Amino acid sequence: MPMAADEIETRLKRAFPGAMIVVDDLAGDGDHYKVRISSAAFAGLPRVRQHKLVYEALGGAMGGELHALALETIATP
Repeated sequence: MPMAADEIETRLKRAFPGAMIVVDDLAGDGDHYKVRISSAAFAGLPRVRQHKLVYEALGGAMGGELHALALETIATP
């Protein structure tokens, strides 16, 4: 069963308190999302590490409940 946008947002807010998070359902099918997340937790980290933190926050849902996820991570001071 696909993961709902609000579940993605909830998990990310829990992992990145105070972050600005926008979740868009790209195809309208609950299976292809774009997430834009701005967080101080990303400061000083390379983009690959930032994305890994997001995947970890989603608890291994990629490839299962989440089929496709486009990420835009932004480090904030």
